[in-house]
Amino acid sequence: MRSSLAPNRNRFWLTISLILFLVSAIGAWLVQTSAGQIEVRDLRWETPSGLVLSALLFKPKGVSADKPVPGIVTSHGMLNSREMQDSTYVELARRGYVVLAIDMYGHGFSQVVTGPQRDRARATGMYDAVELIASLPYVDKDKIGITGHSFGGRSANWSMPFDNKRDKPLVSAVLLQTADATYIDPKTKAYFNDYGSRHVGIIADEWDEFFFRQKGADGKMSKPGAFLSTDNAQSFLHFGADPKAVSDKRVADAVYTEAIDGKQASRIIYMFQNMTHPWAPFSERSTARIVEFFDRVFGAPMPIDSHAQIWQYKEAFNSLGLIAFAIFLVAFTKWMLETKTFAPLRTPAGPVGPIATTSGQRWLWGGLLVSAIVSAGSYLLLFDPVQNLQPGFRTQYPPLFIGIWAAVNGLFAILFMWAYYRTAGKRDGMDAAAAGVTIPARKLWLTVLLAVTVVAAAYAIVFAADYLLKVDFRLWVLAVKPFGVDRIPFVLAMLPLFGLYFVANSVALNAFDRFTLLGREWVNTTVVGLFNVLGGVIVLLLQYGTFFSTGEMSPFIQAMEGIYMIPIVVILFVTAVIARKIYRATNNPYLGGLINTLAVTMITIANTQTLYPS
Repeated sequence: MRSSLAPNRNRFWLTISLILFLVSAIGAWLVQTSAGQIEVRDLRWETPSGLVLSALLFKPKGVSADKPVPGIVTSHGMLNSREMQDSTYVELARRGYVVLAIDMYGHGFSQVVTGPQRDRARATGMYDAVELIASLPYVDKDKIGITGHSFGGRSANWSMPFDNKRDKPLVSAVLLQTADATYIDPKTKAYFNDYGSRHVGIIADEWDEFFFRQKGADGKMSKPGAFLSTDNAQSFLHFGADPKAVSDKRVADAVYTEAIDGKQASRIIYMFQNMTHPWAPFSERSTARIVEFFDRVFGAPMPIDSHAQIWQYKEAFNSLGLIAFAIFLVAFTKWMLETKTFAPLRTPAGPVGPIATTSGQRWLWGGLLVSAIVSAGSYLLLFDPVQNLQPGFRTQYPPLFIGIWAAVNGLFAILFMWAYYRTAGKRDGMDAAAAGVTIPARKLWLTVLLAVTVVAAAYAIVFAADYLLKVDFRLWVLAVKPFGVDRIPFVLAMLPLFGLYFVANSVALNAFDRFTLLGREWVNTTVVGLFNVLGGVIVLLLQYGTFFSTGEMSPFIQAMEGIYMIPIVVILFVTAVIARKIYRATNNPYLGGLINTLAVTMITIANTQTLYPS
């Protein structure tokens, strides 16, 4: 009876995944278009830099050359893409602004810049986007603003020299999201006003891993959250004056004005407690200040209270797509096993019981613990050497680092499994063939073909959602999104590194670590999944535990290391569950491992920065 019900149950979950995909895509589209009131265009154009820039253009209905409205260019941070600014573009567009959300050069669908100044080339595309939005007939040329998070904020700063050279600058307002302003003139090394008569604001966070701290006269760095007491902040609020020459201390959340070049300019710093750097684009408080800033300096075309926000609903719909993606990988795999082509792979794994021997207990728990320690330790030890690696080819540093780290842990898993099998496994009665560790060549080729088919089908849905509705599937820093054909060589290059880990991990947790705990296999699945992420949790605890308790980053870890790890923790748990679910239907640890390899490699390659050698 159970076997006859299994296909029906799987079809149910496959249907659920497809419904979730549909609800996710349509729901996210409804939110970001305000139920069709905002037209969204996917733009790719060759800029004056001679490079192709990618952006999403949000045009509210009713705007025209007769009724021009303010235009805002917004940019994501390093290693992200245009969709990471969805809180900004959703809330501004529904209030009547024309918004252009860019992929910075080297990110998303935008072209890669080469050379030593690649990071600053036309402000990584922001100023090229400014010139485009200024050319639109329905944008008010006197009300153009730029804003960006982190690296996007720095791009806003790098736009100033280009704009300052114009007889009539295009940019009227600048809002830096968790990014420092330009305080010091690089030539004179003195405080100056690089922003002239523009309206400028800074969104600063207490626990920022990169910005808003300054070395004092005593040689010590200012404490987190003490930005307003620094010379940098005071000079900014005093329009570039030397802080030693001013008599008053200016404060957060207050608008300061001054007449510059016959115009009334303003400065403001919004200071947020209990916020970290990567959280700002996902914050209701930060989003409210973005709305308030541009409403104040430009006047809202369609006034809506700044706290009446709907972008969270888009995130909720987007996250349904992530859930659907994981369910689909398992359910579609099982559905394909019902076909004639892949039926030879349909061999349900046998029942399992508790670990029968004391040595087996020791190897299981010892192996899980040691693997977590090796995971955390190798992550910390490999970061600097890989970062200093300068391959003579176009590269993506984060996937390269994560791939090498994954491969090291995959090799360790293989060595550990070999040691266990030779010293205790065979003695305890482990049958490698029965567990699926050995596999016939024909089944191996079918395994590869099915893995490619499953991931291709999943990504066909991802690409369709992007093409038809201009949405992807994401939650905060974790995103499943489409990518250009130029990313395929990177996928192929990284597959061996990621594959070494995910295949070895699937073999380990299914052929070696599959038992019942507390009488239930699902408890075992949960436990091995948690141990999969324990190394990453150790890294995050080391970074943020040290930072929050001492105000200083751990000397053993760089800020970016912890930020990389945030989505990895989620991925490693989910992939463990996926591998186990597929193994139970096939007794084949390689199928789930290969599916995870392909999916995670594509996710990683699509969400990063591409660089050419300098």
